[in-house]
Amino acid sequence: MTWRVTVAAVVERNGRFLVVEEKDPGSGETVWNQPAGHVDPGEAILPAVVRETLEETGLDLTPTALVGVYQLRARDGRDYCRVCFAGTVPDGVEARPLDPEILGCRWLTRDEIAAGRPRSGVVVRCIDDWLSGRGHPLSAVAGLLDERTGG
Repeated sequence: MTWRVTVAAVVERNGRFLVVEEKDPGSGETVWNQPAGHVDPGEAILPAVVRETLEETGLDLTPTALVGVYQLRARDGRDYCRVCFAGTVPDGVEARPLDPEILGCRWLTRDEIAAGRPRSGVVVRCIDDWLSGRGHPLSAVAGLLDERTGG
């Protein structure tokens, strides 16, 4: 099995979560996802989630906790390892995607996301895990965060 490593950010404000609208590559449908994306070769995991959030929302993410690590098999049969972080973005700054593949950004409730068009079940699962109190210290993935370790 060949894993593709991705990162995602759960950002909550006043009971609403930041999501991006994007085209699902398999179906072409517009779906909602956390700011998320692939870790580039040689890139450390924490800078990757900050970069992906900035590209997809135009907002500077400050990671605060590790929500979890999730295995996902996509519809195309590829296996993904998603490392999801919680974090904050500056108040009073409007989300505006820098990545042209992102159609827009929204702040939605957990139920709106679940009843709508989440890209996959892991989108809601990350939110549910965060709401249930899962939030591990960033040191829990210290080997993945320290660029000096090569991770």
